[in-house]
Amino acid sequence: MLPYEISVLQAAEKIKASATDPVNPPVKLIDVREPWEVQTASVTGSILIPMNEFAARAHQELDPEDHLLILCKLGGRSLSVTNWLRQQGFDNAQSVAGGIDAWSRQIDPSIPRY
Repeated sequence: MLPYEISVLQAAEKIKASATDPVNPPVKLIDVREPWEVQTASVTGSILIPMNEFAARAHQELDPEDHLLILCKLGGRSLSVTNWLRQQGFDNAQSVAGGIDAWSRQIDPSIPRY
């Protein structure tokens, strides 16, 4: 089973590799922040499902076979959502450690920090 957390560097590599890998399940970046936060700072290609809507939407919108990378601001909300997803049978869910703040510092400094 995958670790509960993944670094932003590993997450970025997985997303990039997934774009050219037709064999393995897709890697999807799921942003669990609020819409205003995503308007302030976001990673291109991420899917917004706010944390408070997750239980109602996850089973309809996400595939348990996909590799789901869960993103929030600093990593707390994403870890909670990852724990919930794992309990629901989404064994390929991982929290992006450090969240969008770490993504901005380590991957894409053009993403505003807030």
